[in-house]
Amino acid sequence: MDEREQAGREQAGRADLPSDVAARGSAAAAAHASARATGGQASIGVPTPRRDQDGRSAGTAGPGEKPTRAGAFERLIGLVVFGLAAIAGALLLVAASTVGPPVEHTPNEGLVLGIWRVLYATEAPSARVAISAVALAALLAVGVALVELRITNRSRRSVDAGADPLAPKLVMARTAGVFAGPVTVTILIPAHNEEASLAQTVESLVGQTRPPERIVVVADNCTDSTVEVARRVGVEVVASVDNIHKKAGALNQVLRRLLPTLGDNDAVMIVDADTRLDDGFLEAAVARFTADRALMAIGGLFYGEDGAGVLGQFQRNEYSRYSRDIRRRRGRVFVLTGTASMFRPAALRAVAESRGTTIPGTPGDVYDTAALTEDNELTIALKSLGALMISPSECSVVTEVMPTWRALWNQRLRWQRGALENLGAYGLRPTTLRYWAQQLGIGYGVIALGGYIALILITILAVNSWVWFPFWMGLGVVFAIERVVTVWAGGWRARLLAVLLLPELVFATFLDVVYLKGVVDIFFGRRAGWTHVAHPSVAQAADDGAPAVNHR
Repeated sequence: MDEREQAGREQAGRADLPSDVAARGSAAAAAHASARATGGQASIGVPTPRRDQDGRSAGTAGPGEKPTRAGAFERLIGLVVFGLAAIAGALLLVAASTVGPPVEHTPNEGLVLGIWRVLYATEAPSARVAISAVALAALLAVGVALVELRITNRSRRSVDAGADPLAPKLVMARTAGVFAGPVTVTILIPAHNEEASLAQTVESLVGQTRPPERIVVVADNCTDSTVEVARRVGVEVVASVDNIHKKAGALNQVLRRLLPTLGDNDAVMIVDADTRLDDGFLEAAVARFTADRALMAIGGLFYGEDGAGVLGQFQRNEYSRYSRDIRRRRGRVFVLTGTASMFRPAALRAVAESRGTTIPGTPGDVYDTAALTEDNELTIALKSLGALMISPSECSVVTEVMPTWRALWNQRLRWQRGALENLGAYGLRPTTLRYWAQQLGIGYGVIALGGYIALILITILAVNSWVWFPFWMGLGVVFAIERVVTVWAGGWRARLLAVLLLPELVFATFLDVVYLKGVVDIFFGRRAGWTHVAHPSVAQAADDGAPAVNHR
C-alpha cells in the first residue's frame, strides 16, 4: 500500500469526526510521512535559548555544572530527615525499655579484642515488648496510609482552580460536552549517545498492538551515530540547541514548541532510549485515557533487563518488589518512571505555567532543570497541582540495570540526592507527606541495619564460641520468607538470591552507604551531576556476537 492510498483510507475513516479533529490527525500523519520521506528530518522547531550579556544561556549554570537552588533548608534536608529518623529510633528504644520487664537471667560476659568488656543475653524479649513493637509499626503504617488517602480524596474533590488546576472535578467540568477527538500518541525519546539501544527501543514502539502516531528522537549533544540510527529506522529527529541541562533541558526545548500544537487528547509519552515496552502498553494506556477524561498521566511498571550477573539480579529483585507494591496499591502512582510515562498536554502545560509560583522551577519549563531526578520532581509537581495519575499493571517496561558497582553507585547517589533535594525544594506540604514518610523510613532503616551489623560484629569478637539466639533467628526466617515471596514472580534466580538473605543484606548496606553519602554531599554543597556509562558500539557488539545494550 503506497502512502497516498494509506492517506485516503485514513481520511475516509475520519469522515464522521469533527473537522478540527480530522485536520489535526491528518496533519500528524502527514508530518510523520514527511519525516520518513526526508530521512527523519525534524519537523519540530527548537528555539535558540535566550542569552545573557556574557553569552551564557539565561538561567543556566556553567559548562558541566548542575544548576542549584540556594537556601539553608535545601542544604539541611538530608540531616533533617536523618535526624528525625534517629529521634524516632531513640524514642522506640526508650519505649521498649519502659514497657519491658527487668532481665530475668544474668547476662553473659565477653571481651571484644580482649580489652572491651560487654554483656549479652540470649533470652528473647518479653511478649509485651514484641507485641508493642508490632503494634507501633502497624499503627504508623496505617496512619500514613489513612493520611495519604485523605489527602488524595481531598485533591480529587477540590474546586480550587488556583491551587489544584488539574483536580479531577475541575477537569471533568472543563471538558464536559467537549469532543477532543480520539487519543493520539506522540513519543519523545531523549537520546544522548544511544546508538547501541535506540533501534531496539523504536522496534518495541512500532511493534505495539496499538502503534503511536508519531515518534521523535530528541538527540542531545550526541557524538556517536545516534542520529544516523534514528533516521535509518525511519523516525523524526530533533537536535537540542546549546543545551547543558541533559535530558530535562533537551525535553524542555522540544516541549516548548510541541505542546501548543496539541489538543487535549493528543498524549505525549516520554520513553528512554534503552527501554523496551510490553507489546500492549500503548493499547492499555490509550484505553485508560479514552475512558477517563480526568486522568492526567500514566506511568509504567518497570522490570530489569537480563544480564549483569548477581549485581543485575539485585536490581531486578528491587524492581520486582517495587512493581508488586504498586500493584497492591491498585496502580496509585508513587513515581512516574522516567523510563516510560504518558501525559496529557493539559497536564504538562499546567506544570509549565505554574513553575516559579506554586511549584519550583523556571516559568515555561515542563521539567525542572535544577532537579537531579526529573521524573520524581515532575511527579510531585503534578500531584501538587491535583493531577490524577496511575500505573496500571498492563503497562510494563523492561529497563536497564547497571553493569558495575561503580555505575550503580553513581546512579543511586543521583537518585537518592535527587529525592532529598526534591523534598527540600517543595518542603512539607500535603502532597509530599508520603515522600517524607518514605525518606524517614529509609533513614530509620540505615540506623537499624547499621545497629544490627554492629551488634553482630561485637558479638562475634566478644565470644569464644558460637552463640544461638533463637528469637532473632526466628525473625530472620520470617524476614527470609518475606524476601522470597516478594520476588516470587521474578523466577528461581530471584528466589534463590532472596532466600540466602546475607547477599541482599550486603546489597542493602551498600545502598545505605549511598544514602549517607548523599546526605553529606548535600550538606557540604558538593556539586552533583549526571553520568553516562560507556557501552559497546553497535559494530563492536555485532563483532563480539553480543547484544548491544546501553547503560546509563
